Amino acid sequence: MPTTPIKPEDRRPDGLHDLRVTRCGFLLLDNFSLIALGAAVDPLRIANMIIGRRVYDYQLISTGGGYVQSSDGIRVLSDATIADPGSFDAVFVVGPNPIPHRGIGALLDWLRLHARKGTALGGLDTGSYFLARAGLLNGYRCTIHWEDQDVLLGQFPGLIVSNRLYEVDRDRYTCSGGVAPLDLMVHLLGMPPGSRSLAARVLELLVAEQRGPEQHQRTSLRQYMGAEHVKLDEALQIMESNVEEPLSVAEIAAFLGVSQRQLERWFNDRLGKTPAQAYVEIRLLRARQLLYRTGQPLEEVCARTGFTSMTHFATRYKAQFEISPIADRRRYQNAL
Repeated sequence: MPTTPIKPEDRRPDGLHDLRVTRCGFLLLDNFSLIALGAAVDPLRIANMIIGRRVYDYQLISTGGGYVQSSDGIRVLSDATIADPGSFDAVFVVGPNPIPHRGIGALLDWLRLHARKGTALGGLDTGSYFLARAGLLNGYRCTIHWEDQDVLLGQFPGLIVSNRLYEVDRDRYTCSGGVAPLDLMVHLLGMPPGSRSLAARVLELLVAEQRGPEQHQRTSLRQYMGAEHVKLDEALQIMESNVEEPLSVAEIAAFLGVSQRQLERWFNDRLGKTPAQAYVEIRLLRARQLLYRTGQPLEEVCARTGFTSMTHFATRYKAQFEISPIADRRRYQNAL
């Protein structure tokens, strides 16, 4: 993160950190992720405690002032608004769920203003979406929570979007949801003018382990299946990667270098279902993600998940989730 120049008299003799003050702003949007905010701020708080001084200064910012409600209903009091003058070394958008698509013009202008000032910009959870809407991720690697990758790429097909836990590309810092902001912030603490020793001590006090930027988000599909078998997990990965144009079970077995009978035995022993049944479940789970997180027509969702017949898709969907695709989308939207 960019920093404010240090005064010689402020240097610590132990060399742990050069005590440059870094000012961070966290923009909270309605229905923001509370766990993402805590995971990002606490490493800074712990770093200050280790150093013995508020080296990492942070403010909570809102669009309208006062309290901002998180997605779990807990309200957090902001320190400032986007209308207040403020200078930051880095600004992070703490993304909401669901993502609003209207009424965000003022915050997009605010982000563009900070970009012109040379402020580093970050997105936590769905925060990357707003950086993309402001045109501030063009030419940068970025990531977002896996549930919203289709939304991001659907609106901005030219973006370089990865499935990694977090991405640090020059002055753009983006990460997925949950506790991944902790991994991002610890990574940034270990970069100059920070130090690896400081980052290590922060992790120690948080009773956490560092996950590197090369690690990918675990999608819920394989977790849902509960596989704990190397070849079986690989088979499920192949299925996940070939949803729109499904492969045959024989093709998957050939790719793994095993017989179809052996593959079927693994699925039956470990999951209690055939490979074909598991494949359909994976495609239906992807269809549900698309219905929930995008505005794609039902026909497009059907095609993108490898179903050639709308009738077959609707029948399979209702058998899996005990509700029709249209009713399921409507129920999800009404619950927001």
